[in-house]
Amino acid sequence: MKSQKRITIIAVVLAVCLLGYLTVHNTTHDDPEHDHTEHVTTPYAPDAHEGHSENEGQAIELTPEEISQIGLKTAVAGPGTVDIHINLTGEIKVNQDRMAHVVPRVEGVVTEVYKKLGDSVRAGEVIAVIESRELADAKASYLAAVESYEMTKVAFDREEKLWQEKISSEQDYLEKKQALTEAGIDRRAAEQKLHAIGFDESYLKNLPGESEQLLTGFEIKAPFEGTIIERHIVLGELVGTESAVYIVADLSSVWVDLQVYPKDLKYIKTGQQVVISADSEIPDAAGIISYVGPIVGTQSRTALARVELSNEAGVFRPGLFVTARVSVSETHVKVVVPKNAIQSLDGRKCVFIKDDHGFEPAFIEIGLENTTYVEVISGLTAGQEYVTKGAFALKSKIVTSTLDSHAGHGH
Repeated sequence: MKSQKRITIIAVVLAVCLLGYLTVHNTTHDDPEHDHTEHVTTPYAPDAHEGHSENEGQAIELTPEEISQIGLKTAVAGPGTVDIHINLTGEIKVNQDRMAHVVPRVEGVVTEVYKKLGDSVRAGEVIAVIESRELADAKASYLAAVESYEMTKVAFDREEKLWQEKISSEQDYLEKKQALTEAGIDRRAAEQKLHAIGFDESYLKNLPGESEQLLTGFEIKAPFEGTIIERHIVLGELVGTESAVYIVADLSSVWVDLQVYPKDLKYIKTGQQVVISADSEIPDAAGIISYVGPIVGTQSRTALARVELSNEAGVFRPGLFVTARVSVSETHVKVVVPKNAIQSLDGRKCVFIKDDHGFEPAFIEIGLENTTYVEVISGLTAGQEYVTKGAFALKSKIVTSTLDSHAGHGH
């Protein structure tokens, strides 16, 4: 009995142990948080995308309608010239070779003002009238001198005839001759004074028949065809000969004064072609550097370079700030493309080429560049067709498609 009871106890103990083992074993396999793969060691395998762009070789197929909608345009890659240039800032100024300060030749009171600020004028056009006592005195002196000379001339002619006929003495003849000479000097002096005021020979010829009312009037005239850019005259004002009442400028030609920093002076020379740019509403204009200053300003620390610019359309107004693009060198390269044809994809520069599969990015290496064109060293060869307009739209399609594919992977 004792032996049978011992066997029963051993069997119960074994059964309890077996049940505990099975419970622990099943719990380990059924736990969803227990991952056996963390104990598995595998050799290193590089990412399939490593070293390659995920967009490389990805072609975009477009229908003719889509191409038209995007406004996509292509061109054949080929050689060209890349000019290296520097940009200078500047300001439009009045061409002082075609600007005049209109100053009255005599003092007087303003009686008529015909032109205001901004008006156009013709050469010789009367722009204002002043009434001048000084002018009246000058005209009166001239008329008196002319009359005196004529009377003295008559007296001399008579005396000369009497002397030749031995009726008059030589002394009387010489006195009349001396008087005629002095009268001639007085007349010429009065005439030169009127010439200095601005009257020509034709005016002086008609002066004796001029009305007394017109004797005091002085007409201020425009020196040449141009525009009134300053006016300093009003009715009833007393004006003198020391300050301008008008400033007239011919704005069909203007100056562009450019600021050149010392580091750029070695590139700037007279005779260089420049392209002047203002804003988007004004078309660019070409000009030539006509002057480079020999002095660097103490305040601005820049030297002056000047361009004389044709301004027939009047769009380059004095005071306008502009940028001048100066070409300093030109290099002929094997492949050149417009700068806006280049896009950045996956941190690399590319152009979109057209082939049998559609449009796909070709990653390139660039060389020389300016604001318009870029040299392509590799990635695009001469003869390949590439996109010149609409490249950004193609890039957007690639980026969008890449994002969509990533979204499906559950990353």
